[in-house]
Amino acid sequence: MTRFVITGTGSSVPPRRVSNAALSEKMDTSDEWIRSHTGIAARHMADESCATSDLAVEAARAALEKASPGAPLAEAARAVDVIVVATATPDYQGCPSTACLVQHALGAVNAAALDLAAGCTGFVYGLETAAGLLAVGPGRARALVIGAETLTRFLDWGDRSVSVLFGDGAGAVVLDKVSAAEDGRAASPRGLLRSLLRADGSGAQDLIFRRGGSRAPFRAGETLEKGMHLSMNGRAVYTFAVKALCETIEALLAAERLSHERLAWIVPHQANARIVQAAAKRLGIPEEKFFLNIADYANTSAASIPLALDELNRSGRLHPGDLILSAGFGAGLTYGGNLIEW
Repeated sequence: MTRFVITGTGSSVPPRRVSNAALSEKMDTSDEWIRSHTGIAARHMADESCATSDLAVEAARAALEKASPGAPLAEAARAVDVIVVATATPDYQGCPSTACLVQHALGAVNAAALDLAAGCTGFVYGLETAAGLLAVGPGRARALVIGAETLTRFLDWGDRSVSVLFGDGAGAVVLDKVSAAEDGRAASPRGLLRSLLRADGSGAQDLIFRRGGSRAPFRAGETLEKGMHLSMNGRAVYTFAVKALCETIEALLAAERLSHERLAWIVPHQANARIVQAAAKRLGIPEEKFFLNIADYANTSAASIPLALDELNRSGRLHPGDLILSAGFGAGLTYGGNLIEW
């Protein structure tokens, strides 16, 4: 029996921390309004010299060090066979992929590298994608799955309903293919147990970069009133997110015939604390079961789940045998989750 086990986690955020109070000095908002509507207190913002790949590389290095303690980083990087970077804010549009930039910076000379676009559900999709690539590739044994974003660079700061929600950051995990014979906990079906991946493209216009692609390219000589920025139908996305979060949790638990009491943690996409509270109430699950760090980081899109996993892991709140359920929802529209035994 082959298992896909998370053996290391890592994260990276820019050093610049921007509080709600700081935002209120530049726009018509307040700390009380942002906290009461979203649960956000601050976010980290990358400066102009920092790109998405820079944050991804830092998070990946931290994850590799955790997965291979004592091993030289160069040696750990050479052991990586697949790199999947989930992002909505790549360094370059179309090509090269951000994953290739990460691969080069790490010195992961043996790794395939690809980007994945599934919005805020990107890490959930990426984990299952990496496991599939390891499963079908003879000799492939290790993957890096990274969620990384610099969303604050693509916001309309005149639109407070959207701009106050997002932050920059990256999270990464090392996923190792392990046979039952190699596993010291052979009696336990540890690792990635099941994933749920879904999409509803009818909501594609509800969370979108409207300009810059083949549908609406920038034209030579065009004068732009605003740069490329994220547009969101907040009411529609909120309704979708609560429904998607509930459906994901219910479906994964039902598939494994589990009750929520068996879960150590539910790690949702950190979009809005009110979404999580609404879903918890609808499902009858205590809010304490949901791990939230949105207050410190805001919505980091594809980075939010792996960043939260790393915080849980490094703080000692994850233990062998713990059942973790991740659940994401975002642009596309996409949604889904992973059930993991730690």
